[in-house]
Amino acid sequence: MSVTEQLGGPAARGPLPGTGGPGGGLRDTAARYALLPLRLFLGITFLYAGIDKYTDAWPFSEAMSTDQMETTLEFSKDDAAAGWLADLALDHPGLFGNGVAVAEMAVGAAVLIGLLTRLAALGGALLAFSFWLTVTWPTDPYYFGQDLPMLAGFATLLLAGSGPVALDSLIANRAARRNRRLFG
Repeated sequence: MSVTEQLGGPAARGPLPGTGGPGGGLRDTAARYALLPLRLFLGITFLYAGIDKYTDAWPFSEAMSTDQMETTLEFSKDDAAAGWLADLALDHPGLFGNGVAVAEMAVGAAVLIGLLTRLAALGGALLAFSFWLTVTWPTDPYYFGQDLPMLAGFATLLLAGSGPVALDSLIANRAARRNRRLFG
């Protein structure tokens, strides 16, 4: 006997509202797909940022040297929270410029398609955190900088995962079906 029956009320039937039971309403559907806009925004933004470094005339394409990155880091390193990180990047500008571009493309593509989303979100969070500690640290007020919202978005994906429209979900569903056949 349920608690509500014991108190004289009707027993609850089916899943509670908002818990995503079968045939859930608009609220359940919205909750299920809530991470999709965040994944699309972060994925497209980071993929574009990485590609842009090679296709635009600055800062890392062959059409231009790493002068733009060096100028930005020189300008911000004295006020940066991690000036040593800016110095390290200045010591090896080509390696860091290309490494950041490739990392942004990998993170962006993985988050966009939802493959190894938590790992990609960790990489994106580390990139955003390092950008914040070096380049946007002196931004005043702090909310004018773009790196903290990116960090918060990646932290959300790191905690919550990819959501339903993702290769991660497809792979997990296939593995679950295979396990049911083996052990069911």
